[in-house]
Amino acid sequence: MKLLKYPLPLLSVAILLSIAGGGAIYAQLEGADRGVPPIESASTFEVTGVEVDVVGKDAAAAREEGWRRAQAKGWKALWASTNKRPQSEAPKLSDSVLNSMVSGIVIEQEQIGPRRYIARLGILFDRSRSGELLGVSGFVRRSHPMLMVPVMITGSVPQSLESRNEWQKAWARFRTVNSPIDYVRPTGSGIDPLLLNLSQARRPGRAWWRMLLDSYGAADIIIPEVQLRRSFPGGPAVGIFTARHGPDNQLIARFALRAGNSASIPKMMDEGVRRIDMAYASALAAGLLAADRTLEMPEPEIIDDVAEEIENRNVAPPPPPSYTPVPAGAAASFSIQVSTPTPETVGQAELGVSRVSGVTSALTTSLALGGTSVMRVTYVGDAAALATALQAQGWKVEIVGGNTLRMSR
Repeated sequence: MKLLKYPLPLLSVAILLSIAGGGAIYAQLEGADRGVPPIESASTFEVTGVEVDVVGKDAAAAREEGWRRAQAKGWKALWASTNKRPQSEAPKLSDSVLNSMVSGIVIEQEQIGPRRYIARLGILFDRSRSGELLGVSGFVRRSHPMLMVPVMITGSVPQSLESRNEWQKAWARFRTVNSPIDYVRPTGSGIDPLLLNLSQARRPGRAWWRMLLDSYGAADIIIPEVQLRRSFPGGPAVGIFTARHGPDNQLIARFALRAGNSASIPKMMDEGVRRIDMAYASALAAGLLAADRTLEMPEPEIIDDVAEEIENRNVAPPPPPSYTPVPAGAAASFSIQVSTPTPETVGQAELGVSRVSGVTSALTTSLALGGTSVMRVTYVGDAAALATALQAQGWKVEIVGGNTLRMSR
């Protein structure tokens, strides 16, 4: 082997450049491994855990028959859970009607043989097509927006959104449409890992929380936590799940689940998410998730010096102008949650907000196609005036709290 000789200064520069380059590559890879966007669930009903065991003339025929039966079983389960009645009373629908209502089939687990098909499936029903038969017109959110900070502890290393993990993926897979909790789920991209980390989840200070809640368009905090304990790599694992609420980490529920091996951990995480959602729903019904008044942005104190001076001087005020003036120097920052099922609605929302007189800037800071996007708007006026101006354009606007609004068509 021939040894190449370089001067010492050049060799040092080469080593430093290689280290710097490796750090840049690692930083790029680390950044690329962040962010799990939640799935869109506002337009579907989901039924999980539908089990089928079918025999056919070949593998393809058995699978097709299994999916057909799963649609029928899923419809009965959905009807029974919605109407709180037995599955035997569910109306019988033809295969053509079921095919038009089903928007997707999720394969949770399947085994395919030469003539046999065994599977556990999830059935997604289109909300607009099945809602009338179910007797529901839409989902009404009953809780105020909750900013969710998922925390996972494994190997004594706590993490939140710093990198992709099974706990974050499970919450991204969870379909929130059937939950009474209005989840605000950060994707973990951009600046999310710096703002929503474990240290922030343990910080009770209200000032910083107010800023974060206003930025993400939420009114309260929930912190679902899991501690994963493995017996050995690839072997059994135990997950200790904890549901917390608020900046003071109020304990809502705690339970443990077990996975037989590493391949079963995602399924265990999904079950943990489902049970934690049930715990939060029960707490909401019991009044334990009431809004924390200390998290609300304080209203600015307005002193009308002109009116006070007129009153002191006993001078008649000037006649009102023919138009409504916009007070100078009263610009405020607002967070608007916008329902954006399609890319077109994003442009429509930005255009509608920018047309409002008094809006100096409108920027979409969090884009969620098929879900709820967040816009940062600077407006000269208060929240009520901004809501009135948007309603005049045909938008449905609701003031969530402070400087946070929610609008949709």
